[in-house]
Amino acid sequence: MSLRKTSRRDAIRTLALGGAALALGNTLPGCSSGKAPAGRGTPNILFVFTDDHAAQAISAYGSRINRTPNIDRLADGGILFRNCFCTNSICAPSRAVILTGKHSHLNGVPTNRETFDGAQQTFPKLMRQAGYQTAVIGKWHLKSEPTGFDYWEVLRGQGPYYNPKMRTTGGEVQHTGYTTDIITDLSLQWLEHGRDRNKPFMLMCQHKAPHRWWEPGPEHIDDFDDRAIPEPPSLFDNYEGRGTAARTQEMTVEKHLNRRDLKLEPPRDFTEEQLGRWHEAYDGENEKFNEAHLEGDDLLRWKYQRYIKDYLRCVQSVDDNLGRMLDYLEQAGLADNTVVVYSSDQGFYLGEHGWFDKRFMYEESLRMPLLVRWPGVAKAGVENTDLVQNLDFAETFLDIAGAAVPGDMQGRSLKGLIQGRTPPGWRKSIYYHYYEYPAVHMVRRHYGVRTERYKLIHFYNLDEWELYDLQRDPQEMRNLYGNPFYEEITGELKQELAGLRRKYAVPEEDPVPLPEQ
Repeated sequence: MSLRKTSRRDAIRTLALGGAALALGNTLPGCSSGKAPAGRGTPNILFVFTDDHAAQAISAYGSRINRTPNIDRLADGGILFRNCFCTNSICAPSRAVILTGKHSHLNGVPTNRETFDGAQQTFPKLMRQAGYQTAVIGKWHLKSEPTGFDYWEVLRGQGPYYNPKMRTTGGEVQHTGYTTDIITDLSLQWLEHGRDRNKPFMLMCQHKAPHRWWEPGPEHIDDFDDRAIPEPPSLFDNYEGRGTAARTQEMTVEKHLNRRDLKLEPPRDFTEEQLGRWHEAYDGENEKFNEAHLEGDDLLRWKYQRYIKDYLRCVQSVDDNLGRMLDYLEQAGLADNTVVVYSSDQGFYLGEHGWFDKRFMYEESLRMPLLVRWPGVAKAGVENTDLVQNLDFAETFLDIAGAAVPGDMQGRSLKGLIQGRTPPGWRKSIYYHYYEYPAVHMVRRHYGVRTERYKLIHFYNLDEWELYDLQRDPQEMRNLYGNPFYEEITGELKQELAGLRRKYAVPEEDPVPLPEQ
């Protein structure tokens, strides 16, 4: 169904009103050599953070559908965490948890609707006090202006994939090009020309991709055209045996991807010239689709291929740009004294259960990728299976920096795990809580507990429970709640869940009241 390779790529390459601007995204700025002056006791930290990047779309995690050679460089040179989970699988809440080291009910951002209170304690503020220079570039998505940073340049809201406007202390700046490339360009410029070389740095390079609308970059527009992406086994899931929540969500590939998602209509914010080029790239494929008159399973399969290929094309641009960052560190003599962390705000459904998006406590959206390279400290090519969360990131960054971790933060530093040892009394379970209902995708509110083997979820406004044995049912297709064989396990998990809610001071009343019925 694809157009001729050269014509399609050339059309998209010029979408951003000038190939020269896009070409900047593939040019490494000149590097001034020089290692971090503060020595190995105060390493630099580069935090590369993406949006909605599922671990199952990373080859280091065993992806069957794509290759990510630069993310794999981190896995080969450091530690890969197999069991990193979010506390609340949605964009702004995850970011607030990372900044504060506190669960959503305490940091004031349980959903995407709230404005983050920048006056509260955050790890960047504490790192500045410890002598670090801090910067955040890219997606912020917390509505208020960033605080605790020496430098910031962030997208407005979610930000577009092309020609983004960026918020700065001096006002908005209009950029021309592909957003993933631009965020990397700005990060490299700050590293080369903007930072104080007498201080260690903490740089948060935060990408919009691969968030919805999955608009590919010019270098990858025709990736995967020549093959079909393998379908997940649960693409045609009918939710038999599951409760109300799984059956009543609004995030199916079959029914809820819209025409813009599927590139059956163009982006709304393109200029007339860009629209013309968009039509050059997509009209031929869309005409072939319209002529095919697909329906039923064939239509679902077509939508899945259309969705997953655009998603993966966006991932490939992220991987390219991570490679540019890693190359810069090496060329600038910074690699040996820089801790590089790669993660994403949550996981994502890549057709599993017939879904896209996130929100549920099921594995695909609960699990976050987390890879850490720390030369001389983390052994190369190591995997860790301890239960960790984004709740631990703030404490980890502070610990790496040699700064004190405040007692009111709720996570634990991962420094010991990175060094290859599990600290005494490490957690045996994690707590999850999702609040944003009613809202887009209509995923019901729920909280739950996950251990190494089991998961218990309570959809509390429905008073429905779900229990999964992850060893026997890793795809979570069979709800075992009420099964007499699992009665004792259920009781133990309910006690564990109650204990976690007490530990994290979770109030009985939601911080976001349900609307009147």
